[in-house]
Amino acid sequence: MPVEVYIDDIFVGYVDDPKIFVERFKEIRRKGIIPKFVNIYYDEETKSVKIYTHKGRILRPLIVVKDGKPLLTEEHIEKLKKGELKWSDLEEMGIIEWVDPAEEENLYVALSPEELTPEHTHMEISSIVIFGVLTSLVPFSNHNQSARLNRGMRTQKQAHAVYSLNFWSRFDSDISIMYYPQEPLVRTFSHEIFKKEDVIGQNVIVAVLTQEGYEMEDAIILNKASIDRGLFRSVYFRPYEIEELKYPGGLQDEITIPEPDVAQYKGREKYKHLEDDGIIYLEAEVKDGDVLVGKVSPPRFIGVTSETFTTGLIKKDTSLTVRSEEKGIVDSIIITEGGDGNKLIKIRLRDLRIPELGDKFSVRHGQKGVVGMIVEESDMPWTTSGLKPDVIFSPFGIPSRKTVGYILEALGGKVGALVGKIIDGTPWFGEKEWDLRRELLRLGFREDGTETMYNPFTGDEFKVKIFVGSIYYLRLKYMAANKLHARARGPVTLLTRQPTEGKAKEGGLRLGEMENEVLAAHGASLLLRERFSSDDTIIHVCEVCGAMAVEDNIRNRIYCPICGETDKIAKIKTSYAFSLFLKELISLGIWPKLKVKYKFED
Repeated sequence: MPVEVYIDDIFVGYVDDPKIFVERFKEIRRKGIIPKFVNIYYDEETKSVKIYTHKGRILRPLIVVKDGKPLLTEEHIEKLKKGELKWSDLEEMGIIEWVDPAEEENLYVALSPEELTPEHTHMEISSIVIFGVLTSLVPFSNHNQSARLNRGMRTQKQAHAVYSLNFWSRFDSDISIMYYPQEPLVRTFSHEIFKKEDVIGQNVIVAVLTQEGYEMEDAIILNKASIDRGLFRSVYFRPYEIEELKYPGGLQDEITIPEPDVAQYKGREKYKHLEDDGIIYLEAEVKDGDVLVGKVSPPRFIGVTSETFTTGLIKKDTSLTVRSEEKGIVDSIIITEGGDGNKLIKIRLRDLRIPELGDKFSVRHGQKGVVGMIVEESDMPWTTSGLKPDVIFSPFGIPSRKTVGYILEALGGKVGALVGKIIDGTPWFGEKEWDLRRELLRLGFREDGTETMYNPFTGDEFKVKIFVGSIYYLRLKYMAANKLHARARGPVTLLTRQPTEGKAKEGGLRLGEMENEVLAAHGASLLLRERFSSDDTIIHVCEVCGAMAVEDNIRNRIYCPICGETDKIAKIKTSYAFSLFLKELISLGIWPKLKVKYKFED
């Protein structure tokens, strides 16, 4: 039966035997008659042959296999080493060919020469080509679960590091710079490619044990003495900007110190850091609510209202203030022009961030957790040589996650620190486990990396040996200081009159459905009443027909628009969101009827 042939999804003809056609096509391509970046694919479902030539396809090189043997031989590899052959020569000889995702559907690719069978059509150039940029930086990753490897890859993007050498000149938002980043002791082949871009953490001494439960649920315990010596210390930058705007009619903003008679004046204390030009001075220590740039805006209104007659044209304070629950030191001030020619002021605050409870840390294997406790050095367990770990990690986080690479990195880091050399942790091709074990034995340690440790509270020797090693830890951008939030009173949304949501808007803390059920189960009815009264309002309901009554403030009367009743009108306290719902139903032509009953009646 003839099979349709398409070139870039355009029908061009038929072939009788699609498989022979595809094989013949590939042979001609390997000889260089057809361009090497043209791909062919036989679709079993639609029974059609598809040839792709367009740009934008992702192609990758594979070694051609025939009869279970790769066409790339040891002789070719030797000639490549001597420079007698080039990559382009292998392409011209048909040893290596480029395939796209579609063509790959028809192939059977082996990861290594040991896996080759007569059914295989191609072989990977190297088993490490399955890794991306970040996953290739994880040492001993061939001993980890693939899903955990993907999570570990993401944490590298979130680590504190020197992301750019010109960070002093930049005003990027939400940036953390680590003070003392180090290169990892255990690294892979790709570290040599990325060099200083892989400096995203610090090498720390880790003991894998439990201590009083503060390392439960993946939390870690930090040594306070290590933090005092500068471990994981970083600086956080937050940029602010304000523009002196111009308005129609010749009005414009003014950068100055606002006078007390302006609307929304914040109080003299908030403006104490401003200089005569209305801009804060460098190295000023500020906290939330403090004014960074004083600005006064002209009065703006639509039409003439009774308010403008009584108050007159009052200017408004629109100063730039520090965000709620943030603090810092003024690090940099830039005065320039915006796109419309308006005066633009940019200010950057810096804040020293010393590790604290709740800060998030991770290793490259995806074992992430927050700081559960910071312990005095005197309360940290020690080894027979007097060594006290920087980090205590829970042993319960390893078996279920199957991160054997974590153990091997700690083992390799220990050998590297003792011998003073870099350990190659490249997957499949790096240092072997038994070589690391033998090296530890030669250095006078136990070959499995465990050591005798002593209980800091009793001084007694632990009955079991504790695994101690050196591992590369990353401090992640998620810090407790950026997450802490609380409020008593604050802004509400215009529509529902309920508290706003989110830290940036000084929002309220939501008491959800499940929290409500917990308090209801305890019988805490008065507490629940208080929690759900953030948008309380009074509505008037006609006792005769149950319709919502209308409040006429001009004639100073309340009446029912349905039956005209003015005497039997009940005042009911309810949430504003409910009254809004009733009004929306009325706008749809549905008039809700409310049954009113006094709470003291039977």
